[in-house]
Amino acid sequence: MKKPVNVVSVIGAVTMTLGLAAQSGAVLADPNWPSKPITIVVPFPAGGGTDAFARPLSAQLTKQMGKQIVIDNRGGAGGTLGAGVASKAAPDGYTFFMGGAHHAIAPTMYPKLDYDIEKSFEPVMLLASPPQVVVINPQKVPVTDLKGLIEYAKKNPGKLNYGSAGNGSSHHLAGELFKMQTKTFITHIPYRGAGPALSDLIAGQVDLMFDGLGSSAQHIKGGRIKALAVASNKRSAAFPDVPTAAEAGVPGYNVSTWYGLWAPKGTPKPVIDKMIAEVTKALNGPELKKSWTNNGSETPNLTGEAYGKFVSSEIKRWADVAKASGAKMD
Repeated sequence: MKKPVNVVSVIGAVTMTLGLAAQSGAVLADPNWPSKPITIVVPFPAGGGTDAFARPLSAQLTKQMGKQIVIDNRGGAGGTLGAGVASKAAPDGYTFFMGGAHHAIAPTMYPKLDYDIEKSFEPVMLLASPPQVVVINPQKVPVTDLKGLIEYAKKNPGKLNYGSAGNGSSHHLAGELFKMQTKTFITHIPYRGAGPALSDLIAGQVDLMFDGLGSSAQHIKGGRIKALAVASNKRSAAFPDVPTAAEAGVPGYNVSTWYGLWAPKGTPKPVIDKMIAEVTKALNGPELKKSWTNNGSETPNLTGEAYGKFVSSEIKRWADVAKASGAKMD
């Protein structure tokens, strides 16, 4: 005689199986992905470095994939506000997050974040890695090179100020590291993103910035701001006449920024793999290769787990930089 089936146990087992499957993304996978528009959350206002790479990328992906890629700018708190919003999005493959070096710095500078960049997201891929550049408003700062800037800052402690994309951003840490290495005092002015800071630099409301080359490039070419040095081991192909910081008199001042893509934790792996393939195709196309070069960036090749390990190493690196520079929240 067969034993009666325990319906409650069966339902419980099925529920548990479905729950585990949902957590792994299996149930949420859409075989027709993408079947509707995709949103990329950019945690800074328009006009900044993240935006400079996000918009051409979204335009190219829209062409390739046949579905609109929408940029959702959510600026504030050094990029952490937008990251928090993206971390809570449904992990269905229709929301991605584009952040960068700022989000490897944030765990050190913001001890009470409502997300964890390593645990709340799935790492997708590294997108761009332009160097930082020291730029001034030439109408306000009476110098022509980096050596002159350092001399002027030492003769006028506290007179100069620099804008950043916000507390805890790579701009902020780059500025504090520069001050530490050159033994100068320059006042930090945090903004809600590099775009607003750049606007005020051009308008003469702030004196200088330690910016990612991606957001400064077009303004340097237009003569609205002047580049004194790139903080990298080699000169930028886009600006071969701009010396490295070492060439300009600050050896060891090497600060690069980078931008990458994440998906909310639990996003199906097949969707992430498809997104990696689409973005890789876009990055290797002539349109984005030209755009990336013009913005001072090479095209990286780092995806998935390897990208996740890179982010973890950057968190440690920036924590060491923050400690050494004495950077604090303003």
